[in-house]
Amino acid sequence: MTSEEVEALVGGYHGDPFRILGPHAVTNADGSDGWEVRAFLPHALTAELVMNGEARPMDRRHPHGVFVAASDEDPRPYRLRFQRWDGAVLEQDDAYRFPPLLSDFDLHLHSEGTLYEAYDSLGAHVVECEGATGVRFAVWAPNAELVSVVGEFNDWDTRRHPMRLRSAGVWEIFVPELGAGVHYKYYVRSRFHGYQQMKADPYGFASELPPKSASIVCDPDAYEWSDQEWLEARARTDWLKAPMSIYEVHLGSWMRAPGNRMLTYRELADTLIEYVKRMGYTHIELLPLLEHPFTGSWGYQVIGYYAPTARYGSPHDLMYFVDRCHQNGIGVIMDWVPGHFPKDAHGLVYFDGTALYEHEDPKRGEHRDWGTLIFNYGRNEVRTFLTANALFWLKKYHFDGLRVDAVASMLYLDYSREPGDWAPNKYGGRENLEAIEFLKQFNIQAHQIPGAVTIAEESTFFQGVSRPVYLNGLGFTMKWNMGWMHDMLQYFAKDPLYRKYLHQNITFSMFYAFNENFVLPISHDEVVHLKRSLIGKMPGDEWQRFANVRAFLGYMYGHPGKKLLFMGQEIGQYEEWNHDVGLRWDLLSYDYHRKLQAFARELNHLYRREPALYEVDFSFAGFQWVDFQDVESSVISFIRRASDPEDFLFFACNFTPAPRYQYRLGVPRDGLYDEVLNSDSEHFGGSNMGNYGAVMAAPGASHGYPFSITITLPPLAVVVFKPRR
Repeated sequence: MTSEEVEALVGGYHGDPFRILGPHAVTNADGSDGWEVRAFLPHALTAELVMNGEARPMDRRHPHGVFVAASDEDPRPYRLRFQRWDGAVLEQDDAYRFPPLLSDFDLHLHSEGTLYEAYDSLGAHVVECEGATGVRFAVWAPNAELVSVVGEFNDWDTRRHPMRLRSAGVWEIFVPELGAGVHYKYYVRSRFHGYQQMKADPYGFASELPPKSASIVCDPDAYEWSDQEWLEARARTDWLKAPMSIYEVHLGSWMRAPGNRMLTYRELADTLIEYVKRMGYTHIELLPLLEHPFTGSWGYQVIGYYAPTARYGSPHDLMYFVDRCHQNGIGVIMDWVPGHFPKDAHGLVYFDGTALYEHEDPKRGEHRDWGTLIFNYGRNEVRTFLTANALFWLKKYHFDGLRVDAVASMLYLDYSREPGDWAPNKYGGRENLEAIEFLKQFNIQAHQIPGAVTIAEESTFFQGVSRPVYLNGLGFTMKWNMGWMHDMLQYFAKDPLYRKYLHQNITFSMFYAFNENFVLPISHDEVVHLKRSLIGKMPGDEWQRFANVRAFLGYMYGHPGKKLLFMGQEIGQYEEWNHDVGLRWDLLSYDYHRKLQAFARELNHLYRREPALYEVDFSFAGFQWVDFQDVESSVISFIRRASDPEDFLFFACNFTPAPRYQYRLGVPRDGLYDEVLNSDSEHFGGSNMGNYGAVMAAPGASHGYPFSITITLPPLAVVVFKPRR
């Protein structure tokens, strides 16, 4: 222990503190073997070494608090007793007497990019070591000359707990006598550019409520789950052949408590779950809950990838919410954002004084539109960080799936860039080869969890997004059908008088409907930024607007593909979504809004009880046109079939306010056809025009079918028939 090393230690820039501090075998002046215990206690006036219940004084070797005690034998285990400047006497274990805890094999896998449960190794974990309970901290910072853990336990003094550098740039320390609830950060001092910064833990399991930014020690495994029955049933379910009606929710603005207070996870477990169950949705999809500093980003600019946002409660509170969903038969999908991250100083940006998680070249490492940074998917440790993060939410929090945000921005190097502002891949192409490989491996790992699904928000013509990796696809379970969404919204925004000129908008989707496993979304992105709410997009007077929404939703639920509807659209809220306030639940005191909600509820229940609407979503075997050529009347009709082709539903859609009487359409067989849904029913706010509950098929070929029915098509309505068997 040279004087230079002591000065580096007390100055807070010694990169190998375990070489100096703790117990060390030494050679005494007389040539005999002995031991020294060295401690850095800048907050102590005096210190003692406690061995076998006996205390011996330690010599003060430096005025800033370096203490040394000699021993003839190995002093371990020992404790340190010291008097603070305020006169208090404390006794504690010495963090520098403990060995490394991370295995070399885990560190090797981390460097290799295959430590898929990296959250069990890195981050802060309450563990036991040599009879002592404490917290093991570990963080990856290969270009740091020093990393220390700081928190309440050491008065946020960056000098007191410098960490041990392991292989592959991972720093580690076990601090005894700490437990869950401790607030902490990492002080990172780089070898480059004099950079030094207090960083939140990239693997931190909990975080302070923004704008505070410290990480909090938390044990995710301490929660006791009660959803085993759901998980077992999920594992047996083929979600491609099961009903999926998804209610997309922003937890902070679905409903507010008095005083505009946001509800907690546990309060939402009582209110939101009851509502979703009553409305008949099969799944809730949550806008990102990963900790984010800016509330206005809706969770899409993430800092704490392993920490659920503290805005609504603790990690265990979120687990309770998911648990309650499962106990009520509701699946939970969470938005996941592996495409970019913000530049907040306490986050991943420039983590160890270098571009560690991001690309250094802004042509590859920065999203110009969003002011965020792009992950370096070619770096093994970054792929480990992201893949393990996906598995963390699926395994530790029991989420049933992940909807992956902005996949298109990950796939292409020239995404939203001008010529000259992007660099091609090694083959000269525009594809981000490293990101594509990451997405494939992420999907392979995610689908090893029984029943888990992955859903891509991807808006381009990239082939094979929802095809298996072994067929050269990206491996997602499903993909959002953005083309269908935009065509439909454009069509319904038109005055019905002119819809015949956009007839292809409601038919074109069937040319590509089975190229991917599609989800039909009307998402949060479509009801903000002056795009207007769903009902606000509709033309006509108030009656026609509500009728248009019912017709829109009726066709949506008949069209092949799983369903997603953003909160508020089911009650006809005119205002755009505002994340700062709750939905306009007071609108349900008005008939139109209450009856639209009743229609959405009936759609969900019809969808769930009719296999024809979900069993064959991704093959032409489940869909047949009856007539799509009545352009002048803006009428279409089609059949949806279950895996048993004799189990089918007949849809007829009239997208104008003119009723169609004695309208003849072909059907596959004779007999009575029950009218199982009529969006024009007075129960849903319509004019109550219909077919008296059923129609009889008559002999006489039409539209290529051997029989036909003659029906009344109500204005701006969808009617659905089911043959009696």
